[in-house]
Amino acid sequence: MLKGKIAFVTGGSRGIGRAVCLALASAGADVAFCSRSAGEAVDETLALLRETGVRCAAYTCDVADYDQVAATVSQVLADFGTVDILVNNAGVTCDKLLLSMKPEEFDRVIRTNLYGVFHTVKQLYPVFCKKRAGRIINISSVSGVIGNAGQANYAASKAAVIGFTKSIAKELAARNVTCNAVAPGFVETDLTASLDSEALRGQIPLKRFGKAEEIGSLVAYLASDDAGYITGSVFTADGGLTCC
Repeated sequence: MLKGKIAFVTGGSRGIGRAVCLALASAGADVAFCSRSAGEAVDETLALLRETGVRCAAYTCDVADYDQVAATVSQVLADFGTVDILVNNAGVTCDKLLLSMKPEEFDRVIRTNLYGVFHTVKQLYPVFCKKRAGRIINISSVSGVIGNAGQANYAASKAAVIGFTKSIAKELAARNVTCNAVAPGFVETDLTASLDSEALRGQIPLKRFGKAEEIGSLVAYLASDDAGYITGSVFTADGGLTCC
């Protein structure tokens, strides 16, 4: 489905990012991914990718830093020749009520979750325009759709990603480049393990947290030729949470 395509995934070392990398690789794409730091999680993701038989590489990059993103994208292009698929998954949280939130805590979340998306798209925009082809998938959140108490910074960043996605979709449509957003709800990852409870699952119509692999499969579909007529859309994957 994605044989011969090159994907670049931010925040790809664990959780949803790792699942996205593996879904793209399973569909045949070569995968480059970045994470803020090197470590065991990066090595594990690389090992899993190598098992699929695709070309893969990992890069250390803080997406909040424009210069680091520019250098990393330049290296990915040198190593792989091009990029066909960009998945913006890197993100951070710093949850607390606004009354207790420091300006630097608000800024850190916005810089990673929103500026990080701007930085990568800015770098690959001319590549996609020249190719007259490309897929951009930005990982938002249901918090950006319906808000969430204690997540004013996170919800603001993810809502902004949705607006950014729709704008870029309109800008690049004439170049045959699509841009969509995926808004996961509660997904089983290391970060949400402490949140899983019977009470919380009870609020979800499907009565369970999602699996990272389910998000990965959706991203792989949006990256495929079969999704070529879909752009500017937001796909909630939340077990029905936002339909209530």
